[in-house]
Amino acid sequence: MSDMPISIILRSFNEAWALRDTLAALREQDYTNWELIVIDSGSSDGSVELIRQAAPRHFIQILPHEYQPGRVLNTGMRLARTEVAIFLNADATPQGRQWLRPLVASLRDPHTAAVFSRQIPRPECQAVFAADYERAFGLRRESAGWDHFFSMVSSGIRRDIWARRGFVESLQYSEDDEYTRWCRRQGHRVVYCADSVVMHSHNYSPRQAYKRCFGEAWALYAMGAAQANDLLWLGTPALGWLNDVRRDLGFCLQTRRLHEWPEGCRIRWAQRCGKLDGGKAGAAMHTGKALV
Repeated sequence: MSDMPISIILRSFNEAWALRDTLAALREQDYTNWELIVIDSGSSDGSVELIRQAAPRHFIQILPHEYQPGRVLNTGMRLARTEVAIFLNADATPQGRQWLRPLVASLRDPHTAAVFSRQIPRPECQAVFAADYERAFGLRRESAGWDHFFSMVSSGIRRDIWARRGFVESLQYSEDDEYTRWCRRQGHRVVYCADSVVMHSHNYSPRQAYKRCFGEAWALYAMGAAQANDLLWLGTPALGWLNDVRRDLGFCLQTRRLHEWPEGCRIRWAQRCGKLDGGKAGAAMHTGKALV
């Protein structure tokens, strides 16, 4: 079977430190029938020069404050000339020459709306976040049993399904979660491609971790995905935190990173507080009911 043409839509913002390797990995793929579309959000670290050297078919530059995830994703889809689009973050570096092919192969099925890759953390990833990657993408990943899980970092979608209703542009967080939940409600499949691997991770400060969890919890109510009992733990957030740090302790002991556990405890508390405050704010705005 010949390789059908596909589009790779790359999002970047001041990630030259990873972008050089990411672009090199794209050139090494054994699947070569693709066009490159890049949307950069005002990089000032040399990323623009690297992108221009890659000679993408489209190179769109926007200002940092203009970045709205759903709008950028929809823009990339409108620019794409193909029926399958693969999304990749600039700091997500494909591992090996076989990153692209499994994603495209899964999207040949007309019932598959979206696919996403396995992610492995970078060597410098803090233990608290490395534990999350293990839960989400490890060989015995817990995410397989979650209500819903998807990551846009390295992923792909079919144009025919997207054309029916694109990404919601009003969400600042979880636009990919919202879109794939909609796809599943329409009877389509969302497929995890463990054979497609990228290296990607972030180390967040407690403040950054709070902000992210606040936004994601708020978005659950904005998209109508939160259930009435989702935040029953709000009255006792310490219980959730204790479960988090207990699980992290096991990971740190197993990986001989116990010295990182205290900082992980701080980050987990910030995450729980972010979920608490974001859930309350989202419930009040989108359900008209305050959570107490």
